[in-house]
Amino acid sequence: MTGPLDGVRVVSVAINLPGPAAVARLASLGASVTTVLPPSGDPVETYAPAYFAELHAGQDVERLDLKDDEGRARLDAILGEADVLVTSSRPSALARLGLDHATVGGRHTRLCQVDVVGQPGAAAEVPGHDLTYQAGAGLLRDGRMPSTTFVDLAGAERVVAEVCASLVERARTGRGSRREVALSDVADALARPVVHGLTSPDGPIGGGLPVYDVYAAAQGHVALAALEPHFVTRLAEAVELAPEELTRERLAEVFATRPAREWQEWADERDIPLAVVR
Repeated sequence: MTGPLDGVRVVSVAINLPGPAAVARLASLGASVTTVLPPSGDPVETYAPAYFAELHAGQDVERLDLKDDEGRARLDAILGEADVLVTSSRPSALARLGLDHATVGGRHTRLCQVDVVGQPGAAAEVPGHDLTYQAGAGLLRDGRMPSTTFVDLAGAERVVAEVCASLVERARTGRGSRREVALSDVADALARPVVHGLTSPDGPIGGGLPVYDVYAAAQGHVALAALEPHFVTRLAEAVELAPEELTRERLAEVFATRPAREWQEWADERDIPLAVVR
């Protein structure tokens, strides 16, 4: 691939989701990626092998035992030609492997290192995963399991941003740096709409507005997102109601008259933001 990061060489020793998702995104922007896995592999490789393959497509994947001299020497040779190192281990584990920035940066002064940790600073040693960060930030509504790994994937995008920022900084200073992405910070950022009441059950985009809600159709469900005034006007005209008549009860009656797929076609023809709920 070619792209804005063409010529940038990324090495990842990160497993699970945030790191691999981040380097997959960097690869899509043109970077060349080498992923170094431990002999035991990546848990995602076991839980979701097709997803693992998707995240590592087009990359060089090496399996090295970094606890022995040969494995560490091979990784150091790879790092000698790299621009970026992405990690996701706790600081104590990185130090044991000689992958803390003080050690790596001393040998490879132009290397930009981005470390994914659970929590910032001294709390980086506290164990956790996407589920615990969502729970701690107030993102698990009614104690239900989340529908996806929001924090991991948002964290991956933050890693990409930090990599790009580091490369810009290196272009200015000539030296690499260390950047940290704390997943608990990412969870807190994702929770800001909750904190400010936007997505609370009676909030504007949490169920408080009838024109921004999910409705049962004759078959299936539809998600209506007519948030802006011009969409509200268009919706009202299309269902032959006055804007003030767009109550949840009236809209529920309207959407119950057709299958969801027909409502999708209807909305597409009228430029109304509506989607079938899969």
